[in-house]
Amino acid sequence: MDAAASTGARRLLRIFYALLLLFLYAPILILAVFSFNDGDPSFPLQGFTTQWYGKFFASPLLLEALRRSVIVATASSVIALILGVLAAFALIRRRFVGKPAASALFFSPLVIPYLVFGISLLLLFTLVDKILKQTAGVYIGLGLHAVVIGHVVVTLPYVILVIMPLLERLNISLEEAAHDLGAGTWQTFRRVTLPLLMPALFSAFLIAFTLSFDEFAIASFLVGTEPTWPVYLFAQLRVPSQLPQLIAVSSVILFASLFVVLLAEIIRRMVERRYGAEYATRGLA
Repeated sequence: MDAAASTGARRLLRIFYALLLLFLYAPILILAVFSFNDGDPSFPLQGFTTQWYGKFFASPLLLEALRRSVIVATASSVIALILGVLAAFALIRRRFVGKPAASALFFSPLVIPYLVFGISLLLLFTLVDKILKQTAGVYIGLGLHAVVIGHVVVTLPYVILVIMPLLERLNISLEEAAHDLGAGTWQTFRRVTLPLLMPALFSAFLIAFTLSFDEFAIASFLVGTEPTWPVYLFAQLRVPSQLPQLIAVSSVILFASLFVVLLAEIIRRMVERRYGAEYATRGLA
């Protein structure tokens, strides 16, 4: 008899699962409760209010920081997705000298601390600006463009790791058949390969967007005078009067993120069912 199938084991697994859910979601619930507290974020609660949400939507600095984070996350995710597709095809479909070294280079940001990486990028941008100013009289400086570059580097490995498993499972004979029928390389990729990769591309974009939107260590070194949401949040935490308002906006972002993840999972399953059912008999499901 399987020990995991016994009554006692199932009961222990249920208790463990309940404790795990409590550990994961209790802070979220407490954060949401404090966002409606009419007073300091502490127990006992002092009353119900929605004023913090009103102040959040009326704060131009806070909304501007959120807008910058959305811009940075969108731009870095799109760039990382394009580069990730190219890198995944190179690592899966091509043979070339130095392939192990290239693979190690792609995945090296996974083991580099973000703090160290942020300092390194700061020094690099400072050196590049110094050289450009001396040679061409051009000064780029720090800002959102620097943050986008840093986030592309750190999110690229995650994008590649999401795309590679599905790319390995794709039957290359479908692409060969498209070529035999007269389709060019770009047409084959757009009409055959890209739709089959869509679930992985969608998941990779969502992961890259989430990582970039919440990233603080790298952005804090490169953002300059245009703080993104995490940098702005960290700076405002030093002002006690701003804490309830920050809790309110954190609650909004948190529940919006949960909604996006849920929606993304639904769309991913729909896409997988559509293309998986269509090509199940060809070894793609």
